[in-house]
Amino acid sequence: MIIVFANTKMEKLFNSTKELRRKYGAQTEKIQLRVMALRLAANLDKIPKGPPDRCHELSGSRAGQFAVDLTHPYRLVFEPAEVPVPKKADGGIDLVAVTKIRILSVEDYH
Repeated sequence: MIIVFANTKMEKLFNSTKELRRKYGAQTEKIQLRVMALRLAANLDKIPKGPPDRCHELSGSRAGQFAVDLTHPYRLVFEPAEVPVPKKADGGIDLVAVTKIRILSVEDYH
């Protein structure tokens, strides 16, 4: 998939192992593994729904966003970057058609 970032500051952070380590410490390797898995996947449907990635759609005020697991309780949060977001007939997001994502954050949203 194509990966873009919420802003240029985040893009610089994610493209520098040194800066990632400074900000996220021990999470760095998991963050890099998850980003690599996202980058190598043909579309969002190819990201495993089970461990260790556990890609899942968020709900409530975060509807339309997705997350993959890092080290509990942290998640890598992203959203489809296509405009408009591909939808299925039932109104849900068409995961097979999502080939570009925007990384939003690393956080504990619980």
